[in-house]
Amino acid sequence: MHLDFLIATFKIIAMHLFFIPLLMTLIASTLEATRPNIVVIMADDLGFSDLGCYGSEIPTPNLDGLAQKGLRFTQFYNTAKCHSSRVSLLTGLYCDQAGSESLTRGATIAEALKPSGYHTMMVGKWHLSKQPTDFGFERYWGHLSGATNFFTGDQTFRLDGSPWSVPATLNGKPFYTTTAITDFALDFLSDHTSDQTDQPFLLYCAYNAPHYPLQAPKKEVESHDGNYREGWDVLRQRRYAKQIASGLLPGEWSLSPRAAHIPAWDLINPSQKQWEEDRMEVYAAMVNILDKEIGRIIDWLKQKDLFENTLILFCSDNGACPFDRTRGKEKNPWDPDSYWCYDVGWASLGNTPFRLYKQNQHEGGISSPLIAHLPTSLTTSGRETPLGKVTDQPAHLVDFMATFLEIAGARYPKKIGERLIDPLVGKSLVPIFQGKQRVAHQPLYFHFGTDRALRSGDWKITSAKLGKWELYNLKKDRTETHDLAQQYPEKVKEMEEEWFQIARNQDRLPERFLKPVRKQLTPQKFGKRQDPSSQKR
Repeated sequence: MHLDFLIATFKIIAMHLFFIPLLMTLIASTLEATRPNIVVIMADDLGFSDLGCYGSEIPTPNLDGLAQKGLRFTQFYNTAKCHSSRVSLLTGLYCDQAGSESLTRGATIAEALKPSGYHTMMVGKWHLSKQPTDFGFERYWGHLSGATNFFTGDQTFRLDGSPWSVPATLNGKPFYTTTAITDFALDFLSDHTSDQTDQPFLLYCAYNAPHYPLQAPKKEVESHDGNYREGWDVLRQRRYAKQIASGLLPGEWSLSPRAAHIPAWDLINPSQKQWEEDRMEVYAAMVNILDKEIGRIIDWLKQKDLFENTLILFCSDNGACPFDRTRGKEKNPWDPDSYWCYDVGWASLGNTPFRLYKQNQHEGGISSPLIAHLPTSLTTSGRETPLGKVTDQPAHLVDFMATFLEIAGARYPKKIGERLIDPLVGKSLVPIFQGKQRVAHQPLYFHFGTDRALRSGDWKITSAKLGKWELYNLKKDRTETHDLAQQYPEKVKEMEEEWFQIARNQDRLPERFLKPVRKQLTPQKFGKRQDPSSQKR
């Protein structure tokens, strides 16, 4: 009997030893299947109001559809410049804190999610050191440069780390970078799903549109013919009215006035008006194409029954761009040898209702759309508007890393190779997705070149080109039309000291970026244009 008892006991133990690994495998498989996929889409130089659901007349039905069923942010921030925004998105750190383009003190979202079981892919513009495949991305196609010809590309295109020559046609169509980015995104996704794996994926789509040069196929440009004859003054008013009527923005935020360096549309001669109309039509075509390409990704996710388990975040790297670097004005924008740009007039339309542009740390430079489509595991909650749910809680690109770590169940690394990783700055957006009041950043810090800002609660100080500090109460005046610096000098001093403390000790700015501001505003120069009133403000 004693022997029979021992044999029975061993059988029970053996069965448990067999089933425990099987049970763990089943649990792991279930977790893999339920963890959301992540698709991050970044547009390039897209202004706050350049989407239909943010006030624009440009057709963007696919992004508008995401917004209708998802969540729009009204106070989402970038860094006002291309490469620095990409650093913050990828690392969850301020740009120089992460080591700027070299990422010497930052881990990328791919490096953080890959060890937890995510398949990591990227397409589009890199604009940082080395290549995405050196920073955790298993698949990559795109260009390493900051800007490229949309029809002919450049010498920096790479596929999975190797040089890639731009062809005349791709997949039976004339090569066009925006379309090609989507083509490769879908190829990577198809390759991943064809393996019949439940492994979740991270896809980072960094579109170069609508960054200059303004180039688009003839048919696409002609579809916007005549849409800009009324000019930027009328269209800014129209976009602003739509933002207020749709419930996106509160009515107490007045539309910032047309800057003195922008001519009144009615005073421009007819030939100049035609040139201005023509280039805005190209910009609108580029945004419309971008929306169509994003629609292809959405359709693919739906066809594969992956859409409801995918977190999609759409954003822009900075506000609309005021730099007119046009070459070959006489060439049509569907000619690969063309190189059109627009300047401050249309950039001010893109940034409606805010002031200033890309590079500046005023709201026009650092405010961008953020649309979130949430997986079914996260509930969508926010303020109801006729165009979908909206949240007014401030957030920043640095928050993406913390968000992904939370939904992926991943750990933030302390060291990768020889890189010692700085502590995370960002805070997860998940509480905002769920309609909760998130503990806000105190403060949010901004810097690019000689432009700087700090937001703490509703208060913000900002300086353009080392001009004097301006102070705004963003709850009452987010369009920065009433400078309160003279009224509250102690608040300015307190926030200035905090900006310098972060700049020196956390962001580690070199001394050349730590000069004190001047006692007056610095005139803003945009090509041949200069703001004659800037010193009077």
